[in-house]
Amino acid sequence: MAVSNKIRNFMEQGSWIRKMFEEGISLKQQYGEDNVFDLSLGNPVVSPPQEFFRELRRIAEEPITGMHRYMPNAGLPATRAAVADQLSLETGLDFKSSEIVMTCGAGGALNVVMKALLDPGDNFVIFAPYFVEYQFYADNHGASCKVVPPDDDFLPSMQAFRDAITEKTRGILVNSPNNPTGVLYSFKVLAELADIIKEKEREFGTEIYLVSDEPYRKLIYDDIEYPHIFRHHERSIVATSHSKDLALPGERIGYIAVHPGYEDREELVDALVFCNRTLGFVNAPALIQHIVISLQSVTVDVGIYQRKRDFLHNALIEMGYEVVRPQGAFYMFPKSPIENDVQFVDELKEQKVLAVPGTGFGLPGYFRLSYCMEDRTIEGALTGLQHALSKYL
Repeated sequence: MAVSNKIRNFMEQGSWIRKMFEEGISLKQQYGEDNVFDLSLGNPVVSPPQEFFRELRRIAEEPITGMHRYMPNAGLPATRAAVADQLSLETGLDFKSSEIVMTCGAGGALNVVMKALLDPGDNFVIFAPYFVEYQFYADNHGASCKVVPPDDDFLPSMQAFRDAITEKTRGILVNSPNNPTGVLYSFKVLAELADIIKEKEREFGTEIYLVSDEPYRKLIYDDIEYPHIFRHHERSIVATSHSKDLALPGERIGYIAVHPGYEDREELVDALVFCNRTLGFVNAPALIQHIVISLQSVTVDVGIYQRKRDFLHNALIEMGYEVVRPQGAFYMFPKSPIENDVQFVDELKEQKVLAVPGTGFGLPGYFRLSYCMEDRTIEGALTGLQHALSKYL
């Protein structure tokens, strides 16, 4: 037996996105690149902003002495300071570089946070639909996730949330804008969550952290102001990356930010730095840390994604799909016309349209479409989406 039974089971549970990606490659080889419409993967096709290339060129032409050597495990002081300055500007709080830890993407950041907070047997509360890796991240550290179901608008059921918290709950993990729905948690929703967290802290005599996974924070539409968690709970932590806002998913650059008003933040940051090192990350990649120093206020053209959202959402509604209009990110989560979302995704595949079943995000009965694709891919998928739905109308 090459691998453990547990990992084999996890591989089967967590393989939907990767499975569709690999099937897309196979279908493209069979039918041709232009005849397969892959809306399964959240891999941005937009290029990084020009500021990124200018900074990359500048550093290549004027290298900094020692720039590729070891550094403090928390990251380059200048990068941490730049992140802190930008967060201070966005939130109105006084962030310092000592409250920032640079990480290998948001996935690395979340593993560091969980390692620092969780004892074996503890849990995090997460909200369906959710990024499937959350469950695996918690298991990495001997813990588990308790899942809260959503309402019809993909917002948390507050009573179910209240019931999910136990004396073993160490963290509440929110993802807003959400993957896979694109839904944004409003100030009101976050305030309600925070009130329940405080209520449960008093009930159990414990500390519960509000953790926000927010790589899509700067990809929001319709001039909506982003609702920061830091305004609602002092024991709050952000884990994020520049994968989406700068279109740099392959560079694996992210960070953790700890609320500057949390009284035990120094010990918490020390734990995060220790875990960043001992999980084997050591530090975030050096070159890209240098580059993003001057890019903290830079974002890809969000208007490109908003236009794609409007086009796809309007087309799906016109066809007869039920779908909540995304407020951010670059995903849509239509309701499957049949209860078995896996079967419907297979029917879409027969039309050479690739999607991901909601089962892969902990919420059967829906399917995810990504619209961070070329326009021709989105437009080309419409015929198949219409044809697959038509047999159920």
